[in-house]
Amino acid sequence: MRQRKLTSRGRKWSPTENIRWRAPLPGPGNSTPVVWEDQVFVTCASDEGKQRSLICFDRSSGKQRWQKSVSFAAVEVTHKTNPQCASSPVTDGKQVVAWFGSAGLYAYDMEGKLLWKRDLGKFEHVWGTASSPVIFENLVIVNCGPGLRAFWVAIDKQTGRDVWRWEPPEAKSAKLAEFRGSWSTPVIDGSGDQALMFLSMPTRLYAVEPRTGKVRWSCGGLSKLIYTSPLVTKDTVTVMCGYHGPSLAVRRGGQGDVTASHRLWLLEDRPANPQRVGSGVVVGDHIYILNETGIAWCMEVKTGKKLWEQRLGKAKSWSSMCYVEGRLYIVNMDGVSFVLEPNATSCKIVSENSLDGLTRGSMAFSQGLIFVRTYKQLICIGN
Repeated sequence: MRQRKLTSRGRKWSPTENIRWRAPLPGPGNSTPVVWEDQVFVTCASDEGKQRSLICFDRSSGKQRWQKSVSFAAVEVTHKTNPQCASSPVTDGKQVVAWFGSAGLYAYDMEGKLLWKRDLGKFEHVWGTASSPVIFENLVIVNCGPGLRAFWVAIDKQTGRDVWRWEPPEAKSAKLAEFRGSWSTPVIDGSGDQALMFLSMPTRLYAVEPRTGKVRWSCGGLSKLIYTSPLVTKDTVTVMCGYHGPSLAVRRGGQGDVTASHRLWLLEDRPANPQRVGSGVVVGDHIYILNETGIAWCMEVKTGKKLWEQRLGKAKSWSSMCYVEGRLYIVNMDGVSFVLEPNATSCKIVSENSLDGLTRGSMAFSQGLIFVRTYKQLICIGN
């Protein structure tokens, strides 16, 4: 398929300008759309979480192709700012997988036929669940938690059966209201036997072999709350905690506990660690991230030094920074998005764009189009 670039129009839009289509959604959600060729997938919860859905839309027209819903009558604890179905779906072009928390893990083919489902048990945390499943080779890997039960599981994507399961010793909470847990989606780097999966967990970062679940190495220094995903380069891994917890970077490599031998820096003071929910991105030697407060930072990967900060809009943000064709894209809770030029000396705003609607997910990009999910609509931006 021919790749289309984002034109100057793809960096400027409004509720009435450069909107290709809008599709209504049956309920709110903090998940991010996932695009595969001509299909766009999004998860939704409706009827106060009693119905959880995976919906497929046509990428070009916005027409709904199919919707698969799961009924779940039991009460599952969450926070009012985090409706059920906060996890984004994942696809490899052959099947699409959605994790609905206590309602289970579901795999469908690209036409919406159920392939298998798994009941992974009950999950309870005062803030709900949010980590998204990932696919590696023949495996679907899920960070199941947080809460009173918390574990990692790798499931054969053909059969739906467990391949490995691992419970980090510090992962689960002792009580429902304990401020402990990981909502982080893992990052896998490499292929075959050389692949490593990086997991941000309470108190530690883990490097795990995705095929087996074997821990290759780990690094200490984190707090009990992790929301963001690790920022991985060929040389380093950077992790940022939530609720003003520490941030750190570690040099890749080694065996066992590499805290003393490989940790490059650790920032523990509160001013250096604002609340962070969305993940950042590494461009060259620098990290760019929009903190929950709506203030963007640029930091050095090797030292953790902050080079600049800039308020973007008036609202908070839970979205992750995206790097596309030499530009940074981010959206806040008011639906106001910003296009930035990566720059280590100052924040250079290319454009500021407004959409109507509460937005807590991240932006998605495909074939010159941009997809934004609000609490009421899925919106496609592009001419």
